[in-house]
Formats: sequence, structure tokens, C-alpha cells
Amino acid sequence: MPAPILTRAAELAPLLPEGAPLIGLDHGTRMIGVAVSDSRRSIASPLTTLRRSRRLTPDLQAIEALAAARGAAAFVLGLPRNMDGSEGARCDSVRSFARSLARVSPRPILLWDERLSTVAAHAVLDATDARADRRRRLVDRLAAAHILADALEALRRGAPDGSPERARGGTGSE
Repeated sequence: MPAPILTRAAELAPLLPEGAPLIGLDHGTRMIGVAVSDSRRSIASPLTTLRRSRRLTPDLQAIEALAAARGAAAFVLGLPRNMDGSEGARCDSVRSFARSLARVSPRPILLWDERLSTVAAHAVLDATDARADRRRRLVDRLAAAHILADALEALRRGAPDGSPERARGGTGSE
């Protein structure tokens, strides 16, 4: 039976054992950014960037191996909604990836609104003197950390869904 794929932090919270970190994923066509939380789930840190292979299986195996090595309880997978909140082809691709991951991993997957996560990652990099090649290597893992940090905040606050505005305490209509 595949692992559950969830869309609300409130659905994930009761499935999480104490002291197990979460893995954040920023799924892209060429790269997958990976982040990890601490065991208290208060801090999200960039971990690595995986270069996508031509086949899906090696990507899934690498992600599951990272999660197993860290003792992770669940995945938080960025869902690239359009700025108006609608879903397009990229969301379909991420949902397909989530279904594939759910077949190879027992860990629940929380789909999390990732609007502006890459913009936030670029803003962090803009504040540094990182060269262009280093920026390309870092942006995906920083985006994954941003996605994971938003979800961790929602779990702490009891936010109802994967909306970044709600995770930060807004109404979602700002």
C-alpha cells in the first residue's frame, strides 16, 4: 500500500513520531533540492541537491536513502502553484512524482505550496557574494529549506493547509 499523500499540515501532524526530522523537497526538471529539519522540527537546513537522472527510479531511491539515513518521519514536497493559487502542468508533474515516491517509501508526503520559494532562495543568495556556478548549486536546496520551514511553521501553529500565508499567520487573502 502506498504511503499517504496529504495536503494539510493538520493531516500530517498525528502521523509524526516524536524526535524524527522531516525532509523537504524542491522538485525540478533537472534538479531536486533537499533540506532536512532538526529532530525537534524547529529548523530547516539545506542538505543537498540531487541531479535528476534520465530514469525516475534512481531519483526515488536516492531520496529514500537520504530519508532513511536521517531517520526522517515524512517528506514535505513543494507544490508549484501559480501565483493565483491555481494548478498547472508543473503541479501535475509534482503530483505524479509524489505518487511514485509513495510507492517506494513508507513515509507520508505532505504537498506544500511552494510559491515564491525559489524567489526567497535567490534573495538569500543575492545577499552573498556567491559566484553564478555556486548559486546554481545552492538555489534548489535553499528553496527546499524554505518550503520545509514554511511547513514546520504551519505544524507549530496548527495551520490548516499548505498556504504560505496561513503558515505565517495571515488569512491567505493578503
